Amino acid sequence: MHSLLIVTRYKTRYIPIAFISMAIFHIPLFFNKKIHFYKLMGCGKNGTFDIHPDFNQWALMFFYDAPEVKGTAENIIPINLVGGFISGWWRVFKVKTNMFLLEPYAGHGSWDGREFVSAHKGIEDHSGEIGVLTRATIKLSRLRSFWRAVPAAAENLSETEGLNYSVGIGEVPFIKQATFSIWENSESMKNYAYKMRAHQEVIRKTRKEGWYSEEMFLRFKIIKKIINF
Repeated sequence: MHSLLIVTRYKTRYIPIAFISMAIFHIPLFFNKKIHFYKLMGCGKNGTFDIHPDFNQWALMFFYDAPEVKGTAENIIPINLVGGFISGWWRVFKVKTNMFLLEPYAGHGSWDGREFVSAHKGIEDHSGEIGVLTRATIKLSRLRSFWRAVPAAAENLSETEGLNYSVGIGEVPFIKQATFSIWENSESMKNYAYKMRAHQEVIRKTRKEGWYSEEMFLRFKIIKKIINF
């Protein structure tokens, strides 16, 4: 199982086009036989969970069974996996893209009832750069508590040692939220997740108050990344 995350950035004058794409892209993605699961999402500001949307930035993520990747990533990612219609759309509207070709290797939880690694598979140590996806469906009764707690945990994320990239993504505003981040190694990720006091407080409240109706945590090997394609 592989995954592809594409974060797109539209020029301000094309923001209405970005909104339209979130509806139109469902058609080619739905009929793409290579894709088992996909999500079209908006993005928050500041690279993490953020109540304020960034209307210039949008995301597409999907999971698929893939053969051995051959050829140049510049040709493989936008054409063979995304399809000609979507990649052509991005060219016409001069969209900048950050593309991350990923392989999930450990984690737990589900996304709309789908699991992408075995629940019985232990956490593997992976040397080198890793990607992390943390996503959750927040209960309506816990929205206020969640959004009160987020700023403290996210405040210094961009300055965290070992963090190479992060983006906040969500399929439903305020309710279905996720953060994808890339870390130099698993140790730097663990230092943030398990040692940062504000983040630990969020984890404690999550468990105590039962904020989520569904959640998922995945770690990825980074197969390829193309920035500002």
